[in-house]
Amino acid sequence: FKHGICTVEILDAKTKDKLCFLDKVEPNATIGEIKSMFHKSHPQWYAARQSIRLDPKGKSLKDEDVLQHLPVGTTATFYFRDLGAQISWVTVFLTEYGGPLLLYLMFYFRAPFIYAPKYDFTTSKHWVVHLACMCHSFHYLKRLLETLFVHRFSHGTMPLRNIFKNCTYYWGFAAWMAYYINHPLYTPPIRYYINHPLYTPPRTIYGEQQVRIALIIFLFCQVGNFSIHIALRNLRPPGSKTRKIPYPTKNPFTWIFLLVSCPNYTYELGSWFGFTLMTQCLPVAFFTAVGFIQMTVWAKGKHRSYLKEFRDYPPLRSPILPFVL
Repeated sequence: FKHGICTVEILDAKTKDKLCFLDKVEPNATIGEIKSMFHKSHPQWYAARQSIRLDPKGKSLKDEDVLQHLPVGTTATFYFRDLGAQISWVTVFLTEYGGPLLLYLMFYFRAPFIYAPKYDFTTSKHWVVHLACMCHSFHYLKRLLETLFVHRFSHGTMPLRNIFKNCTYYWGFAAWMAYYINHPLYTPPIRYYINHPLYTPPRTIYGEQQVRIALIIFLFCQVGNFSIHIALRNLRPPGSKTRKIPYPTKNPFTWIFLLVSCPNYTYELGSWFGFTLMTQCLPVAFFTAVGFIQMTVWAKGKHRSYLKEFRDYPPLRSPILPFVL
């Protein structure tokens, strides 16, 4: 860089029109700082909604990328693309998780206009319905608390349009599941009545056993999911965007890292499988299946990025299911 300074021009990625010309930019300036300079001349495009690239169709540069380390000359040409209105990840998570919690409770307490008037504010006679409400509420309370106190986000914002898509998914499924689980005609897992000389007195089994096993699976996976979130949090110091290979810790729930790249998704799937087994409700099973497909896509993407970024990445790991997927 001549005289230790350079100039930067920013063009529209679609039209190639010149949007901004920055003179006397220090070579050690970061893309984040260039975004701030660009924002001063175009206040409508704050830093979070800017995508700055070396090529109109290329990948966005990271905020921490330094100008002098990029393949540019004394006059650096960048291309700008508007990412649209942005919203913080914390706001999105609090909204998409708070909705299912409240919606489910509305159906559980049988608020008016949901079922027939005679059922308003009545309670179910089946104990599994109350257990399901506690499990569902626990799950989303855990998610809300993790959003506030555990998660560290590599990106501060996401497109505003995502909140509508995410809320439709979470809120819609929560209402669908809650409607049937809390319905006055809901039937819990089948109970078989055993009347046999070996059993004195006669007793009912299977239905209760199924619910108890499902509860154990659910709670086990909830603890596992939380343990993985804590392990991932400890990998990234506050304010840092550095990425490291996650490894098992002294916590036994993290030992699954030996075989899986994204065990938080593995445990999440296990939790909803347990909830499906507990309620024996078709909408819950459908939600679990759709969630499994989506989490598999995310897990495969993260697994590929691990393999690309770290040459010494453990070869035995699968994206979400050990040895399978």
